[in-house]
Amino acid sequence: MECADASNLDLENVGPRVNGGEVDGFRCSVDELLMKIDKLEQRVNEVEKFYLNTSIKQPNTSKNASSGKHKDKDKHVPGFKKLQQEASRREAAAAKRMQELMRQFGTILRQITQHKWAWPFMQPVDVAGLGLHDYYEIIDRPMDFSTIKNQMEAMDGTGYKHVREISADVRLVFKNAMKYNDDKSDVHLMAKTLLEKFEEKWLQLLPKVNEEEKRREEEEAEAQLNMQLAQESAHAKLVRDLCNELYEVDTHVEELREMVVRRCRKTSIEEKRNLGIALTKLSPDDLSKALEIVAQNNPLFPASAEEVELDIDTQSELTLWRLKFFTKDALEVHGKSSSKGDNSNSANAAATNPNISAASRRKREICDALVKNAKKRNKKPSK
Repeated sequence: MECADASNLDLENVGPRVNGGEVDGFRCSVDELLMKIDKLEQRVNEVEKFYLNTSIKQPNTSKNASSGKHKDKDKHVPGFKKLQQEASRREAAAAKRMQELMRQFGTILRQITQHKWAWPFMQPVDVAGLGLHDYYEIIDRPMDFSTIKNQMEAMDGTGYKHVREISADVRLVFKNAMKYNDDKSDVHLMAKTLLEKFEEKWLQLLPKVNEEEKRREEEEAEAQLNMQLAQESAHAKLVRDLCNELYEVDTHVEELREMVVRRCRKTSIEEKRNLGIALTKLSPDDLSKALEIVAQNNPLFPASAEEVELDIDTQSELTLWRLKFFTKDALEVHGKSSSKGDNSNSANAAATNPNISAASRRKREICDALVKNAKKRNKKPSK
């Protein structure tokens, strides 16, 4: 029955009465719009991905921290170029402060190396000369004060970047000696004593080191927030532009659709009757989509109500033609799926015209797009 009803919706002669050139013009316009929409959808997906990643990376902060962030958002958001300049200045200032801490550490290092027990640790261990054949089996990373001094004075970018790196190597000098030499040996005792003296002096400098690290952490957090705000501002502008472009495309599509409908002949009484019968044969899902099409030109139409009364005679020509195409395609798809068992007929049809299934899918995609368009038509462009 469904197939018979679908055939009653004869759409062979419903098209606009235009010549071949005009048809090609309409087709080109539609193709251009589809290409533009595809590009816009890609840009929308990029924006959605950005905001999704932003929400995932957003750390859980306290109420006060969250309040502070909102206050920061109220400030003027600097551009990317200015943020890069500020980052360069910040890095230069931080490097200068770290150099000062290293200079102060140098004073501690001189006091340690000038101790009367520091002489065994001033130069690399003479493994071969002293016959320490197992030294490298016990000590993974040898260290001495001359190596530390060279690293502190290196000008080729290979030197220490943080004062904690120097303090770690000073400890390594003494711990290597304590690890290799027996607890009761003079070298072990000398290394242990100097390590204790070093730790005492390091504790005096440590508050300044902690303060600098905290300052760097706060500056980095602020820089990351500013960069995030700049990115959000740029993407917000992109979203506004996309909304405006999508609104323009939607308006163009609507104008094109109205132009096509104006060139179509009027729907006959017989066609309206057949359309009403066909609507009753639709599946619940397809019927809901058909009602959405009706609601596009009738804002007060209760498309989502449990019981709906549809007066075919009061519908506009645009709504009627769209309903005809939609119901005919829906019933054809349903009819084909119900007769799936006839494999030979399906094979013969596919062999005769392999473009039938592709064309049918494309028509259904267009119908679904028309339904989705109902929720977009009344949207205003963003400012």
